[in-house]
Parts: sequence; structure tokens; C-alpha cells
Amino acid sequence: MAGGGRAVEVAPERLAGWYARFAERHGGIARTTLDPVDVRVVAEDGSTATVTVAFGRLSVDGGERPGLAVDELVEHALRPRRIGLLLVRLGGHSVGIAADGVVEVSRTDSRHVRGRTAAGGWSQRRFARRRDGQARQALDAATEDAMEVLGTRVAELDAVVLGGDHRALETLCAERGLAPVFAIAEPRVLDIGEPRRAVLDEAARRARAVEIVLRDR
Repeated sequence: MAGGGRAVEVAPERLAGWYARFAERHGGIARTTLDPVDVRVVAEDGSTATVTVAFGRLSVDGGERPGLAVDELVEHALRPRRIGLLLVRLGGHSVGIAADGVVEVSRTDSRHVRGRTAAGGWSQRRFARRRDGQARQALDAATEDAMEVLGTRVAELDAVVLGGDHRALETLCAERGLAPVFAIAEPRVLDIGEPRRAVLDEAARRARAVEIVLRDR
């Protein structure tokens, strides 16, 4: 992670147990700092476990509590949600809607986009134009599927989780028709491989997971 530390993803059903084991490994919990958007647990040995709250805010007043105090976070993570998924890389995309980690509707497509070449001159310029055209077609297809799968159901969604290539996602974000989709997108972007249906299923499970940043003393 930027600034040091490492991140782990924990399923909501395992979250309470994960914190109990964290306490055991680090000699107990000294204190928990809670506010609506961040939860920071400090162990007795100085190690920390920090969560940026996803899918809204916690209904808590900011402040410090002695020991382990993560009940509100666990309850928040366990709430049922319908989540839109938008996974995009340059040559493919997978779009879907998941309820409690299970994909209900989806659309997946891949398009050939040629790799870069070291050739120079006129041939390189022609190759680059062809590659740009292929990339544009792939992103147009991703935009169309995102509008049909997510844009038509955006009112039913609690949030959208993104994944894949940041540049490709930025291109889709600029599409006016997808503005309502990106308006409810979570800040976190999943790191994924080539978008396939199996990758979408995995992303549906990961989207529910709580990301915890760990830093040793």
C-alpha cells in the first residue's frame, strides 16, 4: 500500500472472527478510533488495522473507545446490498449486478486490440491508427453494455464497484450516458485480470469484502 503496510480483503461473515484473531496475535487491543468513514484498531504492540468504510457511512459519533469496538462496522458490512460491477480493460469488459455476492445478470465481451510495435515511420503510424480504432471499438462496446446492464437499473443499486484499467475506466466515466452509474461508484478500484465471467463472479464476492490496511508497529 502507498505509505507502507499491506491490505487484506475479509468477507463480512468472517470480519468479527478476523478481528478476534488480530487481537490474539498482537497481545490484545488497546483502543479503537471510530468515525463515520474510518475505523482504526490499535493493538497493544502498536500494530494497526484501518478500514475506510465502504457503501455509505457508519451511524456513529467520532471518538476513541477502549479495547475492540467494531460492532457497528461488522453490522454495516453484513447488510444485504445489490451492487453493480463494471470491469474494463483495453480488450474486454464484464458488467453485471450482484446480490449478496452472487451475480444475477451479466454481459461479457472481448475485442482484439493489437499490441504496440517498435517499427518506425509510416508503418508505425498506420499501425497506431488501427490500434486506436480497435481500442475505441472495444470501449464503445463496454459503454453500450454498461448502459444496458447498469444504466437501466441504476435506481435499484446500492453502489457500483469498478475494476480493471484506470485509463479505460476514465474513458467510460467521460460518457454522459454513464454519469448516473459513476455517480454511485465506490472509490476503490479492484485489481483484476482479463475480464471474464469467472472474474466477474470473483469480483462480486470481493466487492462485499472489507479491505483492511495493516501496519506493524
